[in-house]
Formats: sequence, C-alpha cells, structure tokens
Amino acid sequence: MSRAQSGKLSGTRKLLGIWGFFCLWISAQAQMKIPPDTVQQWAFVISDQFRSLTTKYSGSLLMQKKLRDVESIIKIVELDGEDLVKEYSDEIERMLGSKMKSVKRLAESAEDADLYHEFNASLQFDYYNSMLINSGEDDGTNVDLGGFFPLEENEHFNNMAVNTLQSDIQVPTNVYNKDPNILNAIYNSEALNDVFISNFQKDPTLTWQYFGSSTGFFRIYPGIKWTPDSNGVAAFDCRNRNWYIQAATSPKDIIIMVDISGSMKGLKMTIAKHTINTILDTLGENDFVNVIAYTDYVRYVEPCFKGTLVQADLDNREHFKLLVEELHVKGEAKIKNAMKESFKILNEARVNGQGSMCNQAIMLITDGAMEDFESVFEEFNWPERRVRVFTYLIGREMTFARNTKWIACNNKGYYTHISTLADVQENVMEYLHVLSRPMVINHDHDIIWTEAYMDTVLFTTKAQSLLLMTSVAMPVFSKKKETLSHGILLGVVGSDIPLMEVMKLAPRYMLGAHGYAFLITNNGYILAHPDLRPLYKDGKKLKPKPNYNSVDLSEVEWKDKEEKLRTAMVEGKTGRMSLTVTASVDKGKRPLYLTNDYFYTNIDETPFSFGMVLTRGHGKLMFMGNVSVEEGLDDLTSPDLTIASEWTYCETDIDPSHRKYSQLQAAVRYLLGKEPDLECDEVLLQQTLFDAVVTAPMEAYWNALMLDDRVEPGVEAAFLGTRAGLMRVTRYAGVETRVAKRFLTPTDKDNLFTIDHFPLWYRLAAENTPGSFLYYVINDKGVKYIVATTAVTVSSGGKTAIAGAIGVQMSLDCLEKRFWAIAKQPSDTDCSTIEGVCPLSCESDDLNCFLVDNNGFILLSKDRNEVGRFFGEVDGSVMASLIKMGMFKKVSLFDYQAMCKNHHHHANSARPLLSPLYGIAALMRWFFSNALMFLLDFNLCGLWHSDYFVDAKAGYHTSHRQRKVEPMQPCDTEYPGFMYDSSIKEANSLIKCGRCQKMFVVQQIPDSNLVLVVTQADCDCSRQYGPILLQPKEIKYILPLLILNNELSQCPLLETNSYCSENPNVKSYQFLSVSI
Repeated sequence: MSRAQSGKLSGTRKLLGIWGFFCLWISAQAQMKIPPDTVQQWAFVISDQFRSLTTKYSGSLLMQKKLRDVESIIKIVELDGEDLVKEYSDEIERMLGSKMKSVKRLAESAEDADLYHEFNASLQFDYYNSMLINSGEDDGTNVDLGGFFPLEENEHFNNMAVNTLQSDIQVPTNVYNKDPNILNAIYNSEALNDVFISNFQKDPTLTWQYFGSSTGFFRIYPGIKWTPDSNGVAAFDCRNRNWYIQAATSPKDIIIMVDISGSMKGLKMTIAKHTINTILDTLGENDFVNVIAYTDYVRYVEPCFKGTLVQADLDNREHFKLLVEELHVKGEAKIKNAMKESFKILNEARVNGQGSMCNQAIMLITDGAMEDFESVFEEFNWPERRVRVFTYLIGREMTFARNTKWIACNNKGYYTHISTLADVQENVMEYLHVLSRPMVINHDHDIIWTEAYMDTVLFTTKAQSLLLMTSVAMPVFSKKKETLSHGILLGVVGSDIPLMEVMKLAPRYMLGAHGYAFLITNNGYILAHPDLRPLYKDGKKLKPKPNYNSVDLSEVEWKDKEEKLRTAMVEGKTGRMSLTVTASVDKGKRPLYLTNDYFYTNIDETPFSFGMVLTRGHGKLMFMGNVSVEEGLDDLTSPDLTIASEWTYCETDIDPSHRKYSQLQAAVRYLLGKEPDLECDEVLLQQTLFDAVVTAPMEAYWNALMLDDRVEPGVEAAFLGTRAGLMRVTRYAGVETRVAKRFLTPTDKDNLFTIDHFPLWYRLAAENTPGSFLYYVINDKGVKYIVATTAVTVSSGGKTAIAGAIGVQMSLDCLEKRFWAIAKQPSDTDCSTIEGVCPLSCESDDLNCFLVDNNGFILLSKDRNEVGRFFGEVDGSVMASLIKMGMFKKVSLFDYQAMCKNHHHHANSARPLLSPLYGIAALMRWFFSNALMFLLDFNLCGLWHSDYFVDAKAGYHTSHRQRKVEPMQPCDTEYPGFMYDSSIKEANSLIKCGRCQKMFVVQQIPDSNLVLVVTQADCDCSRQYGPILLQPKEIKYILPLLILNNELSQCPLLETNSYCSENPNVKSYQFLSVSI
C-alpha cells in the first residue's frame, strides 16, 4: 500500500471516529426529550379529573357539610387511657373470676362425690360413651355403651350438635372402657352433670366444661359425638393436655438422662426416644429442662445448653425432639458421671434462684444400672432428697430391675418397666402423680390458667373454628381420711374461655383506627393481640404454626427494643409509656409512622396482664353526639346501613332466646323496648344512632345519582364508615357487571369492622390529609380494582376529630380511560415553545407511563399485569434513582412470626476424641466453607446499588436431597417498605445505562397520594440495575461457637431465657443478627 493510500485510509478512519462521536452526542441529546412542563400539566389535569370523579360519586363534600352542620351540638372528648385500662381490666377480671367460681364448684362436687363413694370392684354401670352414642348394630339395636343421645346444633358452641342437658364420656382407645377403676370413677363423676348445667345457667357465657380423670377418661359438657381419627382411633388423652398437667403438678426442673450405650440398640432405643418425647410433652412454659445422653462419657444433646436449664416452651421442646431422633448407640454405659452432672445442674439452679424454684427431678432412661452409684446420692441428694429420681427400665429383660428400682425408691421417685411402645404413655404419666402428692396432701387447690391454644383435637367436625382460647383448671383430690396421707389425685376440672370473648370487653370503637388491646401471660407470651398470626398457609390449607402459642410480646411490639413494656407487664405492674412505632397495614405492605401511648395493668387472680394502645392525635379524640331514639331509629333501619357484626352493641349470648338476633336486630329491638332485658352498650348505641342520622342524607344522594342515570361506567360502589362501626354502602353497578364482587361482602374481612381492626380504607384515610383522596389497588385473587378513600372530620372547642371515612370503588377501566386521554398531547399542539418531544403521548412505544401510589405500588400502567406490583420490581433503575433523590424512603420492617423453608440440617455435634488439632481443623473448615458461601451469595453486579436491592433468592446451603422436601419452620425475616416524601413534588434525571441514557420525569398529582412517572422506554437498564424486590429476607444469626467433645458446634437461636415472672432467668446467650 502506498503512503498516499495509507494516509487517505487514516484520514477516513479519523472522519469516521468524529462522525461516530457526533452521532453518539446527537443520540445523547435526543434522549433528553421528555418535557417536564408537559408532564406537570398532565398531573394537574389528572388531579382535577380524579378529584371531580371521586368527590362526586362518594359524596364526600356533602358528608363533610353535614358534619359541619352538627358541630354546634356535639362535643369532642379526649380519652383518658389510664381510666380506660382500669375499667376494661376490671371487666376482664370479673369475667374470668366468674369462670374460676364455676371451676371451683366442679372441684368441690367431684371431691364430695368421691368422699361418699365406696369402691366396688364388681360395679356394672352403663354410661354414654361419646364415641359410641347414636351408633347401632346391623340388627338396629344400640351398641354397648351407645344408646340414643339427643343432639342439636347450638350457635353458642359454634353450631356444633350438642346436648346441653347431659355430659358424656370419652375414653382413649388404649384404655379399657369397662375397667373397674374406670367404671367407679365415671360413676362418681355423674354428680358433675347437675353442676355443669347449674354453672351454665348462672353464667351463659361459659363454653366447654370438663373433668379429666387420672384413670384416663374425659367427661365433657355439653355432650357431643366424638369423632375418631381416620384410623378409627380415639388418641386424645386428657392427661396429656396442658391444662391437666399444669393443674396436676407444680412447676418443675427436669433433667432427662438417657442411656445410649451399645446394649440399647434397636427397639430399646426406639422406646427410649419415644419415652423422652412423651416426657417432653408433659412439660409447659413454667417448667425447665435439659437432656443428657451418656455412655462412657457425658454428652449434652444440645451442647449449647451445657450445664444449664432452658425453659420448656414449645420451641425448645421441639428442638430437643429433633436432636433426640439423631441419637445413636455406642460404647459402654457409665451412669455415675452423668448422674453427677445432672445433680450439679439442679443444685446450681436452686442455689442461684434459677429455674422453676419448685420441684426438681431426674428422669433416668436405661436398660440397666450396674455401677456403684450410692456415693453420688450421698454426695448430692441425701439426706434431704430435694431431687426426685424417676427410673424407666427399657426392654423385656429384668436383670437390672432391682438396681433401677432401688435408685427410684431411695430418692423419692418412681420406678416403671417399659417393654413395648404401647407401655410408654401410661408409665410416663405416673411421675405426675408422684409430683402432685405434696400438693394433694396439703390440699393446695391452685387454679391454673393455660397459654393460648387451638384445641383442634376436640372439635374435628365441619363446625371446627380455630379460635384461640385459654383454659382455667383446678386439681381434684381425694378427701378420704384413710387415703389422705397417700396424696391421691382424682383428676382435673376445667373450662375453656375463647379469647375473642375476653377482648370484646375492650370495645374497638373506644380505641380508634389504630388503637388496640392485648393480653399476655406472666412469661411474656401473647394470649391475644391483633398482630398475632397463629396460622400459616401450607399449600391450600391453613395450619397452626408450630410456635403459635409461644410468640413473645417483644416479637410483636418490636419497637420496644429495651423490653421496658414487656418487663413491666410480666412483673404485673400498672403504668404507661410511649413509643414511636413503624406499623404496617395491607398485609404488611404499607408502613405507617405512629406515636402510640401504651397503658397496662395486671388482671388479679390470674397470671395475665392487660395492655391497651391509643394512637396520639386522632386516636385519642372522640366526638359524641346525641339524638332521640325516635329521630334515629328510622335511619338506623335503612337498607344500605349495617353495623359491625363482631362488635358487641348488645350482649346476645346471655339469654339463649337472644342468640338468634344479629347485633343490628338486637339493637333495634332494645331501642324499641321489645327486649328490655338485653344488656347493651349505651354509649355505643347513642353514637350509632347519631351517626345514622348524620349520614342518612348520603343514601338519598347516592340514589339520586343512580336515578338520574349519570353514573359513569366502572364506578361500582360508594361507601362510608364511622368510628361506631356503622357502614353505608351503595352499589352503583349490578352484580353481573361488577368487577369487585367480593368487596365489602361478609367474607371481605380486610375491609370491614372486625374485633381486631378497622377497615383498611378507614385506617389509610385516617393517616391521610382529610378531604384529599388516597388511591390504592386491591388484588383479590387476580381480580384488580381501585379504591379511593378520604377522612371526614368534625371540630368543636378547638379540637378536630375524625368522624369517619368515605370513598368510592372503581374498576381499572374507569380510571384508565381518563388517564390515557389526559396523558396525550393532540397532534395540533403548538410545539414552538416546548423543548423536547412534542407532541408527547403515553400511548407511544417510546414512553412508559405509570401512576404510582405513596408506597410505590403501581395504580395504572400500559401492562395490566404490572398493576398492583411494586414499581421497583418493574423498573429498578428509576426506583433506585428516586430513593437516592429522597423522593421515596426505604423503611425496614420485621416479621418475627414468619415461616421459612427449612434448608438446614442439624448435624450430630458429638464425636470421639480425634486429635488435639481437630478443633483447629474444624474451625478452619467452618471458616472457609462460610467464606465460600458468602462469595456465592454475594452479588458483585449489585455492589453499586446494594442499598436498594432486596435479595429474594434462596440460599445455596441446601443439598440436592434437602431441596426435594422443604418443610416450613418458624423464622425471623426483614423486608423493606417504602414511603413517599410529599415535600418533593417533582423530579427528573438521566440514568446512564451502558450505551444509552434513560430519562425519566416524576410529578406529584396534587390532592392525592399519587405520582405520575414517565420514563424513556427504549433504554434498557436491567443489566446495570436489578429489580428492587419486597420479598422478605430471613435473618440469620451469628451465634456463639463452642468446641465441645472436640467438635465445633454452632449454637441455635432458641427462646431460652426471656424474663418471666416468678421464673428467674437462666443463662442467656447474646446473639448478633444479620440479614443474609
């Protein structure tokens, strides 16, 4: 090639380079094409048209005018939380006191019946067996112990078929139903029938009353037909129920010692594991426990609990069960060292004031004891014998029976021989009778209350309701003089109390939109709280969470970081405190900043504390109006009006003849004087009457709109609600054409007044500027529609209170039609003064346009599939920029009641001695493996935007085998919420995305909670900016590392030691939490 040609080619290349740079510059300039002024004009027009639409069809201006008209005749009162908490706690105390009196009458009757009964070994006695009643043979005759037992559905008992004139008997399948002991005890307990009925007549709010016999049968009132399991077995044994165990024994410290030597292999080990699990099942949250396995060395089943006791709550018991399943036999049994270790733990707990501070026992599970162990007892237990020792001889061989029996008998315990799995249940229960003897001899009739529970075993019919309840129970003793020194426990009487009925005594209308009441136990566990979620979805089924009744107050009121509220309530104190909290509504998606005042006190004669929350501002202000019954009654019976069906306007459960009435029917009949015996809330009824009168013009207004045929297509319903639980609803569209068929129907609990909460639209409106509409999307199983809502207020004496909320429900089509018509410049637009693309249209393929609400959820989009989704999922680049600009703020939310897939396997932590360097090698192995996992999980591409990225991927920690079966387990999670800063009204910027730059313009829609987002569609930034997801991340805990038995062990996070009243702390672990 010649020099001239070479120079020419070089010059051409330079020209091409300059031309390329010029093209890129032109392209970059062309990207800045969305005129902010045009977007602003659209936003103003959208505001005007949306406001016009919603005010017209909701009637909000008329409603506000009617409230102003009555301001001269109303008064606004500021609620006194201290007075209210005392009033409500006194009501709860009276209610629970009534239940205790009923149980005491049952106990007295049962003891008297036994006192005058002589045991008859040949007694022949027929009774109603709940499994066999109303069952016939093939020839039409009744089966033995069956017979005709009349049953009829009863609303008070969840519409179950019951017999309120008679109790009947349930006997577990493994108990012979005609055993002389059973027959004599059943005959004795017949005396309870009259007391059951009398109790129910004195207190018609009572539910189930029962007697659980120490012989195994269960007498229940009212009588029911017992439903066996799918195999026809009645596995329910009342002696395993928490109410029975707690009433039959005092709190206890238990060390379970299990022999895992080579001789325990096979069936023996299976029986031993079942025995351990059965013992664990007899423990409750007031007990403390540890499990030790021994061969020629002592091994803690959970190494992290070495040398201590842990609270026997559900989580810890289940954790022990999992570890026990992993035990393997090995070596030779040396009982002496294990026994010493057990005594040391118990002695240390007693000396330091830890554990239950009551009974102490060691449970020895073995197939034989050959050592000389007498010296251990001489050193640690004799002569006081503070620790009882119970022995369980496993297997058919009786060679070492004498030794194991000697251990029990010389340490105030009990010896049993367990040769089959079927023997386990009955033999384990014997230790409860022994522990109960001192209480029986002293006649300590302590009344006990259980934690919250769902008794799904009792009620397996179509009427089953998974309502949380608590039980009150009391032990029944033999008072016969000849057996008094033996301490014979006859059984336990009890009654169930649905917690929903207790919480109704703290009326919702007094607490306001965000206020609530709650109950906790002396262990800090929640009995009732609106944020308690005891169920989770497993596929299509709802199931109780494994730890549903051991959710701590600190896990719900998580802003109480120093646990001042929890500690004060556990100690039974009376007081108040304030917290600034981050609440969330709409299934946790929408965060709210609230300042809550907490008021709390104890419930006398129970281990419970009652708490109440009033939200600062509108939550503490309530307006009171007054109208005559004659003036308000007609409006109260309007066809568009309903009142909260779960609230108590009138008590319809006291008189059985009132149970047929709905709350509205009962209120009307009371006001008419037709049911003067009804007990009604006069304050609530008066406010409901007043609200009915003030809101009555809305019915005429809405009807006029329909009659004049001016309803715009897609406007489907108008509604309003008041603090008194009154609602008015008008359907503009028929059910055939209506999109939101479920909205505001009885099944739409989120949008109705319930015992737990005000409707979602009311709560959102309460935190929005009154008169300004808040818009949000509801996605009901794929059916999407829009709700617009606003608060209406009333003022008096310089105070302003929220009187209610009013709104309108629309289809997507309704707002889409207006939006797309507005977000489009006509073709003849004068573009001479506009810098950028003109005419501009959201219908163009070059633009993406969204309406986004104040929590970042898309209200309108070209793609209907994007409606209701979080905007950051759809466009992470723009959302990341808005967060960086401060237009949206990220809020960290926590869920300490979450359920996560179980990806982890707890390995056996005990190994034989390998070498002195084994621990160091294990530590290095752990460090490098975790470092590798960190690198695998670490998203290098997301490094620059890590503040805005929420990792939704599952970890890489599961093996292929474990991925096949991923059971759910309780866990803690963190997830983000977002809130719009309304002080920032507009924003626009360029986002550099590799070879292109993406422009976006954001403009606030005045008088709403919406922003208009217009983005450049032809610049894809997904490679540089990942989506911002709202999926929760499981919180992993960096836990203490222990080298025990020459094995590196990582401690589990368990609820070992929250502060409990009368149950002092045992050792507590400090954990550092991180999100992974």
